[in-house]
Amino acid sequence: MSAEQTLLAHEALAIEEADAWFEYLEVTRAEIGSDRYHEIEPTVQAGRRIAYRTVMAETLVRVAAADGLVVPAGRDDALGESLPTWPCFPEVPASLAELRGRGWKLGILSNTDPDLLDASLSAIGVPVDLRVVASEIGSYKPAFGHWEAFFRRTDAERSRHVHVAASLFHDVQPCAALGLPCVWINRLGEESDLPRAGELEDLTSLPETLDGLVAQSDG
Repeated sequence: MSAEQTLLAHEALAIEEADAWFEYLEVTRAEIGSDRYHEIEPTVQAGRRIAYRTVMAETLVRVAAADGLVVPAGRDDALGESLPTWPCFPEVPASLAELRGRGWKLGILSNTDPDLLDASLSAIGVPVDLRVVASEIGSYKPAFGHWEAFFRRTDAERSRHVHVAASLFHDVQPCAALGLPCVWINRLGEESDLPRAGELEDLTSLPETLDGLVAQSDG
């Protein structure tokens, strides 16, 4: 495998933030929805050079306020406190390890902080070759800053890497705008007309999928 074939899989974690802040707010899913969190978070991130812990804290407060709720005193960092304990999806370590065994380099483009990413990667247990972290570059996806930083640091050929992600808004859409191949990990069974190089339910068959994409490109 070429050293320039690079997997970017920032969505390797089980995204369980909804359960975390429902617990800390002591409300039910009927009272406050995770969709609202994902609507508000990008407005908090946009154009601001702030830590992801700050993003999560401000978003949590705004989500609660939108429904007339108040975050208990001292609990606005509930998500930041809980994130290091979130487990990875069960198939992730084996899939990423197999990718490395097949010659793929692994990079992480993350909308988070270095310490939080370190905890996540420790849980996964597979080394990565590159990290591009939002709080370090002063940019949050879907802005193009992560991809710009990646190509500056690696000199990778755009035709010989694949971005792998679960978020349509943060990843699949900007990849489409940039003309970059992207494999969408569609764990929730969503529908989208956005162009992508592939679509999978999880990472189980990702190694075969990426090898297949390279074979098509080389052919």
